[in-house]
Amino acid sequence: MTTMTRKPTHPGIIFYEDVLKPMHLSVTKAAELLGVSRNTLSEFINEKTSLSSDMALHISMLTGKSAKSWLDMQKKLSLWTAEYDRPSNEN
Repeated sequence: MTTMTRKPTHPGIIFYEDVLKPMHLSVTKAAELLGVSRNTLSEFINEKTSLSSDMALHISMLTGKSAKSWLDMQKKLSLWTAEYDRPSNEN
C-alpha cells in the first residue's frame, strides 16, 4: 500500500485550472483545438471519465507537457482510488 493519504487531484481538474483558465479557453474552443467532442472534454474536466492515452496525447500536443506526465497523474489517482476509496469489506 502507498503512504499517500490525500486523494490526488484528477488530471481533468488540473487541465482546467492550469491550462484552460490561464489560456482563457472555453471548453468548446479547447475541445476544438484538441480534436475531441465538447462532451468528451466536459466529462473529463468534470471528473466523470478517466484520462485515456488518446486524450493524454491530444493534451500533450496542446500544452507541450508529455503525455506520460499526464498519464502518471491518472495512474496515481487510479491507484489511490483502488486502495482507499472503495467500499469496506466489513459486514
